[in-house]
Amino acid sequence: MKVFRNPDILWREEEDSKTQAYDGLTKGDDVSEIGTSVLFSDGVMLSLNVLGTEIWKRCDGRSEDEIVSELVALFDVDPDILKKDARLFLSQLATKGFIHYDE
Repeated sequence: MKVFRNPDILWREEEDSKTQAYDGLTKGDDVSEIGTSVLFSDGVMLSLNVLGTEIWKRCDGRSEDEIVSELVALFDVDPDILKKDARLFLSQLATKGFIHYDE
């Protein structure tokens, strides 16, 4: 199954926060609480951390496995943990209507 962003969702990356998060990653800091992008839909705003942002940006017709493979190369994390976290995150986005799956 391919993952697609809902085209009605407005979003933007927060460049200053993104820089801060990537700087923190290079130092080994916990950057999970730094919001690097914001999604807007029907009065709902969702802030994504660096991993969430990178997953979101890849919801352009790639499969979950393709997304995880690309992210394993970017982040120093166990592939099984990343796969589990990515699937949970994508499931939450789908429940909120931010993404959908298609063949």
